[in-house]
Amino acid sequence: MPEVVIAQPRQKPSNGKFNKNAARRVRVAGKIPAVVYGAGQETVAVELDPKQILRILHSESGHNTIFDVDIAGSGLAKAMIVDWQYEPIRDSLLHIDLKRIAMDRTMTVSVPVRLVGVPTGVKLEGGMLDQVLREVEVECLPSEIPSHIDVDVSGLALFGAIHVSDLSRPADSKTFKFLSAADATVAHVISIKEEPAAEAAVAPAGTEPEVVKKGKTDEPAPEAKK
Repeated sequence: MPEVVIAQPRQKPSNGKFNKNAARRVRVAGKIPAVVYGAGQETVAVELDPKQILRILHSESGHNTIFDVDIAGSGLAKAMIVDWQYEPIRDSLLHIDLKRIAMDRTMTVSVPVRLVGVPTGVKLEGGMLDQVLREVEVECLPSEIPSHIDVDVSGLALFGAIHVSDLSRPADSKTFKFLSAADATVAHVISIKEEPAAEAAVAPAGTEPEVVKKGKTDEPAPEAKK
C-alpha cells in the first residue's frame, strides 16, 4: 500500500500572501509549508507532517517515490516530491513542492546510479575508480521508475570507462529510455599520480571571505497551466 500523506490547506494571511512569516508560523507549529501543483489543477498551499516526508525521502526510492496525497476537501491524488529545502544546521525541512502525477503518462526523472563490483584496473593495475555521474535522467511511466540503476564495473581496466550508452534499461519496461547524453561518462578507472601541492592563496589583511548563498523563497510555485 502506498503511503498516504495528509495535506491540510493553509489559510491565507490577511494580506493574501504566503510570505516568510506565514511559513515560519507553520514550522513553529511543527508542520512543513508546502505546495501541491500539476495535472492541470490549481496550485494549493498546504502544510504537512515532516515525519511523513522524511520517511519518504529516506526510503529506497527516495524523492522518486509515488504516494497518495490527501488534501482535505479535494480527495486523494498521486504525487511525488519534486523539490525541497533543508536546513542542515537545524536538521529540519523548510519547504516542500509536491507534483500531482498522471499514472498513464510518461515523465522525466533523475535516477541514482549504483556501481557494483571492483574493477580489474583497481585490483590489478593500481588505478582508482571515479564515478562521474551519480544520477541519470530517464523517461518512463511513473509505475516503471526504478529506485536505482546498477552498473557492473568489475570488468573495467585502467583507463576504461562506462558511458550512458552502455547502461541497460529495465527488461520489463515498455516506455523506459535514457535522456542523458549517450556519450556521457558514468564511471572510469583513472591513474593515481602524485601532484605537487598548490600554494594556498592568501587573502589581503582585513578582508572577509565571500559567502555565496543559494536557496529559494517560501512563495508557492506558479499555478499549473490548464
